[in-house]
Amino acid sequence: MTTIAVIGGTGKEGKGLALRWAHAGHHIIIGSRDAARAESTAGELNSLLNKETVRGLGNAAAAQAAEVVVLSVPYEAHRATLEMIKDGAQGKILIDVTAPLDPDNKRKAYRVPEGSAGAAAQQFLGENVRVVSAFQNISYTHLSNIEEDLGCDVLVCGNDKEAKKLVVGLARDAGMAAFDAGPIENSVVAEGLTAVL
Repeated sequence: MTTIAVIGGTGKEGKGLALRWAHAGHHIIIGSRDAARAESTAGELNSLLNKETVRGLGNAAAAQAAEVVVLSVPYEAHRATLEMIKDGAQGKILIDVTAPLDPDNKRKAYRVPEGSAGAAAQQFLGENVRVVSAFQNISYTHLSNIEEDLGCDVLVCGNDKEAKKLVVGLARDAGMAAFDAGPIENSVVAEGLTAVL
């Protein structure tokens, strides 16, 4: 089993992914700017699961303690959060769940200067971090019900085949089917679909 830090794990999407992965047997660390809030969310998830498998830490410490780092924050917080976790993410896989949406109209996709949030994360973190973009189009209302069969597909984009293979496996563990959708540049397609959906 893998130790996964979900940065932004106090938010709806991050919490739902954390719940499903913890239910599947992975060790989960909830990351937040507020460590006390992360600990509170971890306690909530442990109560739901009826086991102690989730813990909470500040963002930087969570990234440092994990094998895989998941970034699940609004696009407005993307760069600032990457700055917090850059050192802790080195040598690891970072799964970017970010979907850039227009801050004034969440039904519109936002054009990221680097092409996509996933590509921006890869450029910022450097080649020593294997960035994979995935999980943008999953509804948190479905994620939070661990008994529900999600019946949805995940597009997985990244430049490292082994990293993408691991993410496809994590999707399966969470009850989803996932497909290799090519290099990180293709993440603009999955990210843009969020506004459409």
